Amino acid sequence: MKNNSHFSNLIKKIETKQAVVGVVGLGYVGLPLAAGFADVGFSVVGIELDPRKVSKLNQGISYIPDVPTEQIAPLVENGTFKATINPEVLRNIDIVIICVPTPLDEAGDPDMTSIKGATDMIAKYLHTSQLVCLESTTYPGTVTDLILPKLQTRGMEVGKDFFLAFSPERIDPNNANFRVENTPKVVGGVTQYCTKAAEAIYKEMVVKVVTVSSPATAEMVKIFENTFRAINIGLANEMAIMCQILGLDIWEIIDAADTKPFGFMPFYPGPGIGGHCIPVDPSYLSWKMRSMNYRTRFIELATDINSSMPKYVYRLAVNTLNKADKVIHKSKVLLLGMAYKRDIDDLRESPALDVFELLHEAGADVSYHDSFVPEFNYGKKVIHSVELTKDVLTEADLVIILTDHSTVDYEVVCQHARSLLDTRNATKKIKNPSAHIVKL
Repeated sequence: MKNNSHFSNLIKKIETKQAVVGVVGLGYVGLPLAAGFADVGFSVVGIELDPRKVSKLNQGISYIPDVPTEQIAPLVENGTFKATINPEVLRNIDIVIICVPTPLDEAGDPDMTSIKGATDMIAKYLHTSQLVCLESTTYPGTVTDLILPKLQTRGMEVGKDFFLAFSPERIDPNNANFRVENTPKVVGGVTQYCTKAAEAIYKEMVVKVVTVSSPATAEMVKIFENTFRAINIGLANEMAIMCQILGLDIWEIIDAADTKPFGFMPFYPGPGIGGHCIPVDPSYLSWKMRSMNYRTRFIELATDINSSMPKYVYRLAVNTLNKADKVIHKSKVLLLGMAYKRDIDDLRESPALDVFELLHEAGADVSYHDSFVPEFNYGKKVIHSVELTKDVLTEADLVIILTDHSTVDYEVVCQHARSLLDTRNATKKIKNPSAHIVKL
């Protein structure tokens, strides 16, 4: 590698912790990252479009469960971290990390609006010795085909004047064992200098940095990780359906298979898949490959199975009620858990929302309890969580466990519910339940 003064300036700033880190987007990915860099001594500026979030953070108050207020407050107090809606701060930022949402549009195609907006904003203030790194999950080729052309409009050369890379986020909300700091980080830059610059900043904060040959490789790593999970969850879901037909217990089968010390990794069925990553990321790859006249058959099959699970849960609910000589219309159905996974407040792509809608449209009297989700919008209505009392459980014709929050006493649920549909095996350890229990 030839001598590069802009690269040397950036590396010196990183090694002496004089570099200012900017994080664009302070959600489930951006805020833990910003707090992590601030914790190890960097000056961090978070750029966020929502002024309410900015106001809270600058008061030292967190809205992300994985980043407690006790972590944010001292960082704000000592000036290590601050948030702003003003993009002009980019003039004085050395490392810009993009952590904006990448949802699907109504047609199921990638919605790149936020990435394009963030890139245009950064391009306006791009300066020499600056590193731009994308963390938002996207399709292979985004960095080189979409971001790079926008940044090079300023006349600066990538790898010489400024640096550009991709490093996939690996945040798993509410995972107590693996957080941003102890999860290895994959980085791939447009040039060698770009990769080295990204490696240098991330190794200051995370336990291990893995470099790959290009941004597209790093982009594909993220897609592969979550496609692997989506496909295997799809397999578990289809196995659950087959076990219902055969009169077998899928949970017992998975537990027994998991005793094999090699060649098996447990994945579990459920009412569907949720969150931003697993339901969305494989679709990014499918979209990209369709443009190249290739059909992603495994992805399409897994998506079909996983997306059909809410309807399958609905059919199980109808059958369970029918066996109790009840019809779905006007039956009282209590849903336990609306978030897409245990002990978080995230409703994004939650299959519980689909189950709620199916039951509501069938005329059921549907209520829900979720201490993490006190309310949610359904059309023009605001639906509120009910208190989980013995009376509420007793009055329900059917209780459906959709998210197995640890805050629920499932022994109490099994004692007072008349009929129970458990899609998460939350009642596994309950002995002698009073409720009639049907498992997925």
